[in-house]
Amino acid sequence: MILGEFNSRGELIFEIGLVTADGEIIPVQALLDTGFTGWLAIDDQDAITLGWLQENQKEDMQTAYGEAQFNLYQGTVFLDEEELIIPVLGGNELQDILLGVRWLQSKRLVADFTAMVLTLG
Repeated sequence: MILGEFNSRGELIFEIGLVTADGEIIPVQALLDTGFTGWLAIDDQDAITLGWLQENQKEDMQTAYGEAQFNLYQGTVFLDEEELIIPVLGGNELQDILLGVRWLQSKRLVADFTAMVLTLG
């Protein structure tokens, strides 16, 4: 189980590890976006810097700004004491690293604003 925090806007923030192609774990803050149906979204530049392999295909997704096309990467994350290889969407100018609701198929989310408790696991 990983502990999260609520930021000043009430968003759900979790620290995860992004694993470079060399095996180094980079801790980052990721925002849980319940409107995003994938596993993880990251800026293309970050995915390239991590050395993640880009797939030959692209994926179309509906965003708040309309239809957008994303690059698809094979990324490795360290979450809840596990190292997992997952499909990652990469886009231009993504402001935040996004965790999608796909995680909720295997992880239990507890978000209690009144007690300031936020966990995923």
